[in-house]
Amino acid sequence: MNVYKVISDNVKSKLMEIDDVADVLPSDVAIETPKIRDFGDFSTNVAMMLARPLKKSPRDIAEMILPKISEIPFVEKVTVAGPGFINITLKNDFLMSPRKYNIVSEKSKSLTIDMDYGSYNIGKALHIGHLRTTVVGDTFNRIARALGHKTKSYNHMGDWGRPMGLIIAWILEYGMPKNADDINVMYPASSARAKEDKDWLERAQRVTVDLQNGNAKYLKIYNEFAPMSLKQISDILVRLNILPFDENKGERLVAEYVPAVQEILDQKNLIVHDDGADIIPVKLETDTAPMPPVLWRSSTGAQTYAAADLAAIYYRTTTDNPDDIVYFTDSRQNLHFTQVFRAAKMAGMDSANLQHIGFGTITGADGKPFKTRDGDVPSLHQMVDMVADSVRARAEESGKKLSDETVEMIALAALKFNDLMHDVKSDYVFDVDSVTQFEGRTGPYILYTAVRLNAVTNKAADMGVVASADRVELEPAERNLLLRLMDFERVLENAFARRATDLLANYTYDLAQDINTFYHHCPILRDDVVSDVRATRLYIVNMARETLLRAIDLMGLRVPESM
Repeated sequence: MNVYKVISDNVKSKLMEIDDVADVLPSDVAIETPKIRDFGDFSTNVAMMLARPLKKSPRDIAEMILPKISEIPFVEKVTVAGPGFINITLKNDFLMSPRKYNIVSEKSKSLTIDMDYGSYNIGKALHIGHLRTTVVGDTFNRIARALGHKTKSYNHMGDWGRPMGLIIAWILEYGMPKNADDINVMYPASSARAKEDKDWLERAQRVTVDLQNGNAKYLKIYNEFAPMSLKQISDILVRLNILPFDENKGERLVAEYVPAVQEILDQKNLIVHDDGADIIPVKLETDTAPMPPVLWRSSTGAQTYAAADLAAIYYRTTTDNPDDIVYFTDSRQNLHFTQVFRAAKMAGMDSANLQHIGFGTITGADGKPFKTRDGDVPSLHQMVDMVADSVRARAEESGKKLSDETVEMIALAALKFNDLMHDVKSDYVFDVDSVTQFEGRTGPYILYTAVRLNAVTNKAADMGVVASADRVELEPAERNLLLRLMDFERVLENAFARRATDLLANYTYDLAQDINTFYHHCPILRDDVVSDVRATRLYIVNMARETLLRAIDLMGLRVPESM
């Protein structure tokens, strides 16, 4: 339940019963959380918004509408503060059991959403540059599904362009790779050679064009090599607890739709021949910054990245009929997607809302892109290993011996939560020792809180304690925790609407803090706690545990049995 929306809707409904107010009431009544909750759980400045149209002081308007707001069944108290702020305090039994008030919270329209994240190049080990697209894309997918939206996740693989030509050229020269290490060496080596050797570059370019034109020998190499590469990609995604993609449909598989897009572009006379290449001009008269054309086909005759993206849009809009297509990639691709989206609109292929979410960079303490001590870009396996080593060392320093499975879970939480808590558009510093701390805004702290709640519920079960919501006298720490729990649905809705997974991560941290404050100030199973208080607090623990575990699952984290 989105408690903000429930209160706003109920306040608006009551105000509409006042003749003078009904005609001038804003469409949305803003509800906020006061900095100091001593005066109320929520506040609204609606009286100030009505001052001008009603030609009265906000304070007088507040006093006029107070009795109406007081009629809302779950409102305990309404007061006026300052120049006309209205503070609303909710009833304790509403916080404990909102369902008893039979409130129906209107659900948002269910959308069909295609999500493009991952976009891995086969022939390359996934590295730190793939972390954000993978983790944020997966979490956004989980949030959308939790809210009832229909999603389809795509891994738009880079498997048909020049990198594939470089790989096949290398295999032709040196043979098929035997293991993952061989796979990960080929592309960097072939790419480096192409920078120094013009003949090698031209050979790779010819291979690329021939592959795309159906060369049987090159297709055989592709079909043998691609599964080997996809296997190592799958291994790290499983380790990171990423949901399986609904479709691994990359450049090769969308290539069959390029002719259909070509026909549309030709019908609309959008393609211009320029110096041997085919381009689509997308610059508008209103543009003040440079806007290069879309490269539809290169001068060598090869299919381009833009052509693959336009073909993918054609496939998705005609097959899935989505409301939205959302891309999660590095922000350095902002210009590329602006160009592609414009070309899609010009071609009439914009039935879906096309949106690109660009990421910032993960840096080291020096502000430069994060690298290992050897100066290499770390693979995702290396990233998890580094974090796991830090977790293990930290545990041993405190005298704990953790199982490998527990260490892996904590490392996963440390790495993923640290990524999710930052605004996706911003850069952030990655520090292994910082992310593995068991205190502060970290993944281990979140897991520790969940483990603590699991321990309480397990002990309560052994003691035969039964949770109950009958007692309605509540301590401040109990009320604060319950209010935080009631905010969960609003956070999910905002995270979805704003494509901002950091809202979920930081809410989860705030929730963990409120849980631990409650735990310290409100003993639960201690011998001196009377039975009805114990039952109520266990009820609150169960509610908090359910919400915390949901939040943890939405971030793709796992909770160990102990820490």
